[in-house]
Amino acid sequence: MSGVQFIVDEHGKKTAVVIDLTKNAELWEDFYDRALARSREGEPRETLESVKKRLRRRKPHSHG
Repeated sequence: MSGVQFIVDEHGKKTAVVIDLTKNAELWEDFYDRALARSREGEPRETLESVKKRLRRRKPHSHG
C-alpha cells in the first residue's frame, strides 16, 4: 500500500508502522477512532434516556 511503511525487528516481525498522512489521512483517522473506542470499552455506559432526563433537570443559564 502506497504511503504505509512497516518497521520490523531483527526477526522480521512488524513492530511499528509509519503512515504518510498526506496520502492516507482517512486510514489514520479510522485507526485512531478504533483505538479510542477500544480504550473506552470498560467505561460505564449511560442510556440516552438517562442523559435526556439529566439535561431536562439542568437549569437554563443566563447569557446576559
